[in-house]
Amino acid sequence: MAATASNSGTTGGERKKNDDKDVPPPLPAPLNVQVADSHTHLDMQSGSVEDALAKAASVGVTTVIQVGCDLAGSRWAAETAAAHEAVWATVALHPNEAPRIVLGDPDGWSRQGEREPGGDAALDAALAEIDALAALPHVRGVGETGLDYFRTGPEGMAAQERSFRRHVDIAKRHGKALVIHDREAHEDVLRVLEEEGAPDRVVFHCYSGDAEMAKICAAAGYYMSFAGNITFKNAQPLRDALAVAPSDLILVETDAPFLTPMPYRGRPNAPYLIPVTLRAMAEIKGVHEDALATAVAANTARAFGY
Repeated sequence: MAATASNSGTTGGERKKNDDKDVPPPLPAPLNVQVADSHTHLDMQSGSVEDALAKAASVGVTTVIQVGCDLAGSRWAAETAAAHEAVWATVALHPNEAPRIVLGDPDGWSRQGEREPGGDAALDAALAEIDALAALPHVRGVGETGLDYFRTGPEGMAAQERSFRRHVDIAKRHGKALVIHDREAHEDVLRVLEEEGAPDRVVFHCYSGDAEMAKICAAAGYYMSFAGNITFKNAQPLRDALAVAPSDLILVETDAPFLTPMPYRGRPNAPYLIPVTLRAMAEIKGVHEDALATAVAANTARAFGY
């Protein structure tokens, strides 16, 4: 309930800067061509899955890829994809999850709360379950996996890389797409993919490299998925990367509830906001939104094999 002028200390026409930070953005105009949200976290969003899917479908987002980040989330992704025709799943241990399993999580930063160190044996057991989940038919990707040097320090790098290499193997053995989380680790991610031999289909989720890296990814046939942060003021390197990325290797995602596109940055993100990001991408590429939507719809289906 909004405060009145008599008890808020503001006049009726004034709003505090963050008054609407928890208010979902309005529905955008529907797309003419149906597309997919190539990377979302419905388990981290408010409301029911059914409501989220209905809202997304009302603006032309008729498929979502639900992404797992830990064992609980990967189980949930697989179950949700099995229960909903519009949902496909990916399963994995997030790069920041691997060090928590091996070294413990005394601060309880992750969703599991405080954890004791489990060592390599615990990581192996978790990866074995990811391997089993990856065999399911409604699981179409292994990820998000990769390397993250922003949140994990040097002490966790070995666990991250070991986990990443195992995910590459799992994706290849099951013939599933590999979904990459790459944060401040571009060179090492590309190195591991080259050393291990990349799967046939690789998706750089929330692409974070520059134009030169986009050319490297394009030469290797890697898909690049762009999120709402491409609309941020300081994101010119991402816009430059999109400008040179081939149209047959581009995907669009929300990474919801994170990375809400402008002008709604800071408010909750959800799959129904894909049109906002896609339209910004079309402007950057200098193409009609229908043409870009047609391309990304085909690319997402090809990348995830549905």
